[in-house]
Amino acid sequence: MTANRATLAEVARRAGVSVASASRALNGASASPEMVARVRQAADELGYVVDATARSLKVRRTEQLAFAVADLGNPVYVAMMRSIEKVVRAAGYRLVVSATGADPLDEIELIRGLHRGYADGLILSPLRITDELVAELRRAPVPVTVVGSLPPGVDIDNVRANSARGVGLAVRHLAGTGRAAIGFVNGPIDTVPGIARSRGFRRAMRALERPIAPEQTVVAADFTHDAGEKATAALLEHYRPDAILCANDLLAIGTMRLLRARGLRVPEEIAVAGMDDTELAELATPGLTSVSLGSEERGRIAATMLLDRLAEPARATGRVTVQPELVLRSSTALARGKGRR
Repeated sequence: MTANRATLAEVARRAGVSVASASRALNGASASPEMVARVRQAADELGYVVDATARSLKVRRTEQLAFAVADLGNPVYVAMMRSIEKVVRAAGYRLVVSATGADPLDEIELIRGLHRGYADGLILSPLRITDELVAELRRAPVPVTVVGSLPPGVDIDNVRANSARGVGLAVRHLAGTGRAAIGFVNGPIDTVPGIARSRGFRRAMRALERPIAPEQTVVAADFTHDAGEKATAALLEHYRPDAILCANDLLAIGTMRLLRARGLRVPEEIAVAGMDDTELAELATPGLTSVSLGSEERGRIAATMLLDRLAEPARATGRVTVQPELVLRSSTALARGKGRR
């Protein structure tokens, strides 16, 4: 073959078919098995490569789906991404992943960028929901599924976790092990999970008839282990807990690191629990009790919702809530002489 790139017309001549027939055979449109085999053989002999850009313009699809999250390093999103990729790959799609840094403005720009036609659909997991973001979601040029809570009345496919209930499971467990002073390290309260977990903590403590002192809760700068370490240091300045519940596993890892540096033993002196039940919880020393919020399941459901929407654009809006499960490990083991499991 020469250095010049083979053309579709040359493939058609080699196969003895029309250009239109060759195009159908190579692009998966209606064609007999014999024609497809003949055209593909000719394409292989000539070294012809289908122009993916031209093909996407012609059939109006890219065979790509996008997944956007706040932080690609967060193990919750990694688990979700693996689950989504498995579902969409089985359906013949590639997954394009991007990070937004939890900034609604970046998410808005991402949605607007869909007009350039780089993806057939989007799965978005926003930490912060603004009116502007909701408006842009409604104007999106391709189907969108949101992982996370949306305001009432927003008619967009949505899968969420019941994290408020998950906080309640953890609080009741800690109380059941005899812990009398439960501190709470939350993430930013202008985020969807921060709001839900704050609400869940207040509700759970109220159900136990335990008042919450102002110094009993702290808000971390973000949902990272460094922020958890700093927030726990601030908590210990004004409060003496015998248990600390953290709004995610990364915060909890930071909490345990700070306690270890202060010479405080987990769980003998202070029990620690997290949320999300990521791989970090199992690998931590001691093993971290954590509330599973079904990251993989939420990813699977979101991917299925998006594929269903692509197949049936007029279908009813899907809304699914994944229920939490408490996973017990050593970090909240029963304190000697206290309570019961």
